[in-house]
Amino acid sequence: MAQDGHKEHPKYMNIFWWLLALTIIEVAVAIPEYAVVLKAILLIGLACGKAALVAIYFMHLKFERKTLAAIVLTPFIICVFLVIMLMPDLTFDARLDGIEKPAEVVDTSSH
Repeated sequence: MAQDGHKEHPKYMNIFWWLLALTIIEVAVAIPEYAVVLKAILLIGLACGKAALVAIYFMHLKFERKTLAAIVLTPFIICVFLVIMLMPDLTFDARLDGIEKPAEVVDTSSH
């Protein structure tokens, strides 16, 4: 708290730079090809971090009572739980085993 009795507000440009950095990291994580589960976990974690920054500073939850924080965290925890529980279904590739790949198209116009 500031000395004059007013609450100090966060430096919004600092939060902006953090959000920008996390977005750049998200793009860097999304581009290379590697395990889908690992990519999903990293992207979800980064998105949760960005959502927390927005909620804490731009929605001013940092200055609210703990009751409001509990009200906000409850659906968030349920959402994360559902994503984790659905992850095996979302990343299960055995359903593609019986699908044949299309045949290559042969160009016959250049006789």
